Amino acid sequence: MNQRRAIRIGVIADTHGLFDPAVRRHFTGVDHILHSGDIGDQSVIEQLEQIAPVTAV
Repeated sequence: MNQRRAIRIGVIADTHGLFDPAVRRHFTGVDHILHSGDIGDQSVIEQLEQIAPVTAV
């Protein structure tokens, strides 16, 4: 039997260098994060990577 597991993707955009601590709560259990738009500062990506792998576009 082919069992599939859902993949949870967190999507965030235009953080402009600001990381809202509420993101940790909202993204609890996500498998991957997609960041689109303006990042502003590498530290935002680093903090997101503590939650799950990140792809920024």
